[in-house]
Amino acid sequence: MFAIVEAGGRQEKVTPGAVVVVDHLDLEPGAEFTFDRVLLVGKDGGDVLTGAPYITGATVTGVIEEQTQGKKIRVFKMKRRKQERKTIGHRSQLTRVKVTAINA
Repeated sequence: MFAIVEAGGRQEKVTPGAVVVVDHLDLEPGAEFTFDRVLLVGKDGGDVLTGAPYITGATVTGVIEEQTQGKKIRVFKMKRRKQERKTIGHRSQLTRVKVTAINA
């Protein structure tokens, strides 16, 4: 069984027991989280449920494993012949979620 959920503006394919990395969720590690924006559910045996855009009543539950940071991004801007250079960067705040169940 698998599901496609919308998390943080992106679509993620999840299965029970899988670990998915999503944008920062303001929850403590060990807390339970429910994805309610389920776009598609594929069941064992080939049946597929699709939503328009979401499936009503379908949820994916998971447990927050940890709060992490993404890879450091560096942005370098330069205007030639103007002696103007600027370096900026950031690290995205991420959350690792272990999927426990798909309810459809």
